[in-house]
Amino acid sequence: MSTDVTIKIIDRDGTTHEVQAPTDMNMNIMELVRAYELAPEGTIGICGGMAMCASCQCYILNDVLKTERNDDEEAMLSEAFNVKPNSRLGCQIHITEDLEGLEIELAPEV
Repeated sequence: MSTDVTIKIIDRDGTTHEVQAPTDMNMNIMELVRAYELAPEGTIGICGGMAMCASCQCYILNDVLKTERNDDEEAMLSEAFNVKPNSRLGCQIHITEDLEGLEIELAPEV
């Protein structure tokens, strides 16, 4: 049986969206943002989720996410703009039941 989790996403205009994210589709946060059209087409996930562009950079606003950045993510964020200590790449955060209640903010478009 599939389970959806609730994730709060603040878009680049400052609007908060509470969305339902399926845990059985192997989706990531970047794909979720695209599915709900929370960023203009062509401004997020430009590299297709390969951790090569940082267009899906987001800020983690609470401590729900327990995973750390992987090496590819660290390398990309070291070259990105508007990076903060709580920056992550949405394409590297896979949606699982553990993400219930996650709150993120999309980083500004560069």
